[in-house]
Amino acid sequence: MYWYNLQNEECMTIKQLSVFLENKTGRINDVVRTLGQYGINMHAFSMAESADFGILRLIVSDVDKAVEVLRERDFAVMSTDVVCLSCANVPGALATVLEYLAAEQIFIEYMYAFAQNDRAHVVIKPNDMQRCIKVLQEHHCDVLTRDRL
Repeated sequence: MYWYNLQNEECMTIKQLSVFLENKTGRINDVVRTLGQYGINMHAFSMAESADFGILRLIVSDVDKAVEVLRERDFAVMSTDVVCLSCANVPGALATVLEYLAAEQIFIEYMYAFAQNDRAHVVIKPNDMQRCIKVLQEHHCDVLTRDRL
């Protein structure tokens, strides 16, 4: 397992892109096609929508290049730090981790997950990044770094 101390919190976070899209047929495909044309792989994504627009959240292989090419195509894009952890892909494993965070009053603004065989990878946007990382480390949770996605 890879562990860093909290002075190097940046190593414990990954960059997530949020792309704001009008609710219109084909807009998600425009983003995906653009990334594909530039050889940018999507590791994970989540789509949330309201009546007027959607937010496509993405974990990609090349954040800087993705921001550049999407902005060139007039997409509104922002980058956010998130935590990605890996836990066993079995019933109750995520509940245990979330209980650690709840016990320390760490609020989760949003999260999404994807599974790969016997592991589940969970992307979390906490209200307090430093405390979240500290709690996860104290409980020996497997926090993923960008190079381990």
